[in-house]
Amino acid sequence: MTEQISRQLTPQMTHQGVPVVTRKGAEHRDTGQSGGAVRISGVSTQHTPATKIWYGQVSNEPGYRSFPHHHGEAETGGYVLRGHGRIYFGEDYKEFIDMTEGDWVFVPPYMPHVEANMSITEELVWLTARTPENIVVNLDDVEDSTLEGYRRA
Repeated sequence: MTEQISRQLTPQMTHQGVPVVTRKGAEHRDTGQSGGAVRISGVSTQHTPATKIWYGQVSNEPGYRSFPHHHGEAETGGYVLRGHGRIYFGEDYKEFIDMTEGDWVFVPPYMPHVEANMSITEELVWLTARTPENIVVNLDDVEDSTLEGYRRA
């Protein structure tokens, strides 16, 4: 049987390579938001010793979407845990890519996009890693009708 050891971390320990765990319910919730895209972080500069990564969960309630936005210099990777998402991009957000459970996505730095939950009944949840940080630059919003196939709940 494996024995679990629990101890308080001191600042010196975190710089010596001791893992830091963010417990369920203790995630950092004061992150950059974008309309209907809600971001919470499990690993970030705001509450862990991390200096070059933001890692968290992004969710969209049924039929909700983000504002148009980009992530500045940050490279972003995502993994769809559940739901049907769509990322609109390109001129006037006329291009799009659909994603479902198990799909991975990479969003290049400075690329304006809209993240949408294409279901009006199910939540869209994905894990997201961003480096160097959770940069969210919201842009002017667009009418829902300009986003092909999107509808609100």
